[in-house]
Amino acid sequence: MAASLQVSNLSWSTEQQQILTDISFELIANSVTAVVGPNGAGKTSLLRSIYLGLANQTGQIKLDQVCLSLLNRQQIAQKIAVVTQQHDAVCHLKVIDLIKLGLLPHLKWFGFSSKNQMLHIDNIIQQLNLSALLDKFFDQLSGGEQQRVLIGKALAQKPRLLILDEPTNHLDVHFQHQILSLLTGLGITVLMTVHDLNLAAQYSDNLLVMHQGKLVKCGKPGDILDEASISNIFNLPVHKGVNPLDNSVHMFYHWPQQQQLQTHTYE
Repeated sequence: MAASLQVSNLSWSTEQQQILTDISFELIANSVTAVVGPNGAGKTSLLRSIYLGLANQTGQIKLDQVCLSLLNRQQIAQKIAVVTQQHDAVCHLKVIDLIKLGLLPHLKWFGFSSKNQMLHIDNIIQQLNLSALLDKFFDQLSGGEQQRVLIGKALAQKPRLLILDEPTNHLDVHFQHQILSLLTGLGITVLMTVHDLNLAAQYSDNLLVMHQGKLVKCGKPGDILDEASISNIFNLPVHKGVNPLDNSVHMFYHWPQQQQLQTHTYE
């Protein structure tokens, strides 16, 4: 299958430090890829470099063989949709109106939604099971409901690539699995950062493992997750096992006995 996204020799630095160093990878069309790594590894910076383009950024990024640096913001928004960690939870818009905002990159100046575009919105509503939420206000929804709505708005853009930064952040375990299961069934190319390594392994076709601004491993979870490297990257002893529910790789962590936190008795 042809690659949907190609990142070649991507680097980025601020005046103070190097953030990303010589990163190259390809995403196969319609695959789900998770970026994992410890805090400060450069995961969010990698996503931002793809969909924003950062000052002092070097390297090349292509989507469907088209270099993103040649496209304007509207053209990029027609190809890439983004759900960030920071969204306006106090947004006092009805759900249906918020989802329709995803059509903006495809509208002409002072344009109106076409019949086909509204049919597209209806299909998204059914796909994400949002019918019961349409007349509710976004700021009155639960975290899981808000995330589904934001994904719906992103899908309204008809993206070739959907980028999500920590889509399970601040969600309980029920909604974590609901959202990740939803993403795997969309049938489009998905690139997301995931804090939980085991969730990433369970729901992703491929992983990008980052450490200190570098891409250190790339491939299928079962192939690239090994005890030695993951223990070194996360600075924690780890044992590799198998999730009995779906046979996905599962990493078991434990805190070294000699590093147990000291406890004190107060009189």
